[in-house]
Amino acid sequence: MKYLIASDIHGGAECCRQLLKRFEEEKADLLVLLGDLLYHGPRNELPSDYATKSAYEQLNAYADRILCVKGNCDAEVDQMVLHFPVMNPFLVLRDGGLTIALTHGHLYNEHALPPVPDLDVILCGHTHRPTLEDHLNFVYMNPGSVTLPMGGSSKSYMTLENGLFIWKTLDGGEYRRFQMTSRHGER
Repeated sequence: MKYLIASDIHGGAECCRQLLKRFEEEKADLLVLLGDLLYHGPRNELPSDYATKSAYEQLNAYADRILCVKGNCDAEVDQMVLHFPVMNPFLVLRDGGLTIALTHGHLYNEHALPPVPDLDVILCGHTHRPTLEDHLNFVYMNPGSVTLPMGGSSKSYMTLENGLFIWKTLDGGEYRRFQMTSRHGER
């Protein structure tokens, strides 16, 4: 199975369109969204392409292929317009012997792990910075932000297939790879 992993769309309609175009071009099976889908929040600049209605309509067209967790800018009212679950603080994905925690990063992160036994990877958004940190018992990764990148990074996402994580810019350029194997053996 191939996953396209993204975070922090923040209502950016054109960036959302580009992300969904990448999803199709990547021929991914599942779109994993790590929160902050529609609103920009009080600490972020208003995205130049801010159009929440357009963003949720675009995402709803892929509802049956989306796995999503709640970000700090997501609210119950978002669930009223989105046709896929968005209110889980974390989810667990098991793929190819890997146990992967999916979360936004404001509640659970590399310093406050979710209650997931035998965790191999924690995938978070929230910081808007593409990150790879190899800890003793797990690896922390962040795909960056689709709409509001920070720290000099580009608008980005990542893919996962057969344990290979690849970070890519929204325009399709690849800039990092990491092959992950289970630290806890096949389960």
